[in-house]
Amino acid sequence: MRLIFIHHSTGENWLRDGYGDLGRTLGENNYFVSDTNYGWGPDSIGDRTDILNWTEWFGQNRNQAALEALYAESGQNSEYTRTLPNPGGENQIIMFKSCFPNSDLGGNPDDPPSADLSELTVGSAKYVYNEILQYFASWPDKMFVVITAPPVSNPDNAANARAFNLWLVNDWLAGYGGNNVFVFDFYNILTGKDHHHRLRDGVIEHTYTPGKNTLVYPSSGGDDHPNEAGSRKATEEFVPLLNAWYHLWQAGAPAQPPETEVLPTAAVEEPVEEEPGEEPGENPPSIIPAGDFLFDFEAGATGWNSYRDDSSQIECTAAANPAGDGSVLRLSYQLSPEGWAGCGVDFDVSQNWSQAEGISFLVHASQADQPFTLILWIGSSEGTTPFEAHFTTGKASVSGWEAFFVPWSGLNRASWADEGGYQTFDPTLVMSLYFDIGGAQSGQQYSLWVDDIRLGASGIPQEQEEEQQVLPSEAADTEVPVQTSPQAAEPTPARVRERLCGGAAMPLGMVLATWLLRRKRRENAAGQD
Repeated sequence: MRLIFIHHSTGENWLRDGYGDLGRTLGENNYFVSDTNYGWGPDSIGDRTDILNWTEWFGQNRNQAALEALYAESGQNSEYTRTLPNPGGENQIIMFKSCFPNSDLGGNPDDPPSADLSELTVGSAKYVYNEILQYFASWPDKMFVVITAPPVSNPDNAANARAFNLWLVNDWLAGYGGNNVFVFDFYNILTGKDHHHRLRDGVIEHTYTPGKNTLVYPSSGGDDHPNEAGSRKATEEFVPLLNAWYHLWQAGAPAQPPETEVLPTAAVEEPVEEEPGEEPGENPPSIIPAGDFLFDFEAGATGWNSYRDDSSQIECTAAANPAGDGSVLRLSYQLSPEGWAGCGVDFDVSQNWSQAEGISFLVHASQADQPFTLILWIGSSEGTTPFEAHFTTGKASVSGWEAFFVPWSGLNRASWADEGGYQTFDPTLVMSLYFDIGGAQSGQQYSLWVDDIRLGASGIPQEQEEEQQVLPSEAADTEVPVQTSPQAAEPTPARVRERLCGGAAMPLGMVLATWLLRRKRRENAAGQD
């Protein structure tokens, strides 16, 4: 799915690898991202992204040549990783944001829309957004995402900024008949560590504290550009929301307003300064409804890493489905005597999988009787414990795909785990998922292919799975799809297959821990001989 982001310097920082990581994270969720910046487009319209400029882009007297260029643009005007191939066609998702000076609105918090555009006020800003909404209504086949302007440190007009952005989130779309326009309150999440606009437990949550209306994530020296911590917080909260909104739009389901919670008034909050590795606030575990796919590998195997003993070999990559269509995970390995190897993925925050009774997946094998182990690590960044379930491939896995399922009660604490830690498996604290290979005949080349890792039981033919997907329009009115991403190919409402996207994978996190623990177990066993 092609997406374009209209922005200036704050947006550039947000997109940038190692700062806000938005560009890379969107790519991992199957969006082909392009962007505009200063100097872009016909008449250098990219220079003009203030609130009062949006009528030039989307108003009655809009620059049609600029819109045509916007929908066709496929280039990068900021530095971020982009690995997906261009899927072709026009940009379908249009994100746009004004920079932080646009939070210095004049007037009064309750001012009605005003056609006087001589200066930026609460009234003139409301007028602009009401006008451009008419254009959005005429393009239901495109999705428009408003990113509210970030806050400033100066408190003089901060109450006006808060009032205007609450109007955008709660009131602006109240009478809108379409479902192709959404608002992300970038402003709000940067005004407090406990301020959020996010998807939590299947519900859109919007929380803020009255009176806390200024920037708490400033750059060094008091610069009002949001710092890395604030930008990363925005990425973590925005991408799951965007995924859910995308599927609502594709399914024709009505957009759902957030549940806004006003927090108790608190003391003035100190600015959140940047510290290496620090993430602001608490990131709640994602909850993925039972039956949803965690990985189908249609977009590759990003984040999956391999490990092995000193003499064994393993390659862990996405590959063509050898017994059907699409892409799957392939583990090609050759073990040394008493050797072992494996492949897995780590999550940067614990995953809450408690809504399901277990986990299932499909396996195709180069030959029957290949032993392998599923390992789930649970815990937190402070410490983890491995739990495992053992399997052997059957004849069905050679001729086609064999379904495997393990309930949470079937995961046992690994005998090679360190002392202490967790004694029983807790599905609310999943940090890693691994397929471990050991016990195969040494010196021979084997392959396992894994696909459709999902929560809940499987065991049904893949063609039947297509018919049993829960579409966004079938969800309850108070819920939206959780952690869903567009397909690598052009998605349609009839087929929603979900990938886990609870956060970027941490390369070599539990991979290294697994390797060290397995090595220690082998050395201990050798010492007892």
